[in-house]
Amino acid sequence: MHGQTIAVTRMARPSGAYAMLAIDQREGLRVMMAEHQTGPVTDQALTEFKLQVIEALSPYASAVLIDRELAWNQTLAAGITAPSCALIAAADTLNSSADELVASVEIDRAVDPARVREQGAVALKLLVLWRPDEPAELRIAMVDEFVAICRAAGLASVVEPVARRPRDGSAFDRETAIIAAAKELGRRGQDLYKCEIPLFGAGPEAEVRRGCAAIAKNVDGAWVVLSSGVKQDQFPQAVEWACREGASGFLAGRGIWSGVIGKPDVKRALLEDAVPRLERLCEVVDRVIA
Repeated sequence: MHGQTIAVTRMARPSGAYAMLAIDQREGLRVMMAEHQTGPVTDQALTEFKLQVIEALSPYASAVLIDRELAWNQTLAAGITAPSCALIAAADTLNSSADELVASVEIDRAVDPARVREQGAVALKLLVLWRPDEPAELRIAMVDEFVAICRAAGLASVVEPVARRPRDGSAFDRETAIIAAAKELGRRGQDLYKCEIPLFGAGPEAEVRRGCAAIAKNVDGAWVVLSSGVKQDQFPQAVEWACREGASGFLAGRGIWSGVIGKPDVKRALLEDAVPRLERLCEVVDRVIA
């Protein structure tokens, strides 16, 4: 079993399903927290929240995705990740613009693959913005370089294309874009493909599952879903539909822990709200995939 296969296996549950926690949000999390307080949300506040999430939820997650800027070194120093939970390092630089929190993405050159592997990482993750009016060649080149970097370091590669509106303001069909992104980037040699759920999991079951089947048709290897844009209470059902059409689980954040933001006792809210949500999701993926 070569390094890549071992790394991918370590991110999964014994059932073979992926039940992975994302806490690599940066400015998006700052905005979410700002809605519940007056005054600016400091980097320290973001870090503290992330550490609370990791400590409470990593015992139930098969892997956790952590960003360099606010939480990677802090998490390692605190020693709070459950031994059973694999580490994934976000390796993307998220650039903002006047009207978008994340307007463009680059490979984060400050993430040293060999170093994070020494620190316990088994994989790197790269966000890719897919816009219909931007050249495919640039996205493909970035993904190919990222996959090569991971392979050279003995790390698994997680590629996360997210469909975005065109910059020129022309018409945009999100559902068509999700499938187009899979056709373009789903066969680039990545170890895991992380994608959006069609119709945010809120449409008729047949339509959501039809979209998931189209993703599966265009992705080589395992793929998992994210929870951004999906209502928390609808996420478990959406995950089940995706898994019944070929998905292998989830790598999600908001669908698990967003409900605790702004609570007076975050630690208690994580235990009472987020942990049961994650446990339910684990039950769903084990039941469908095992």
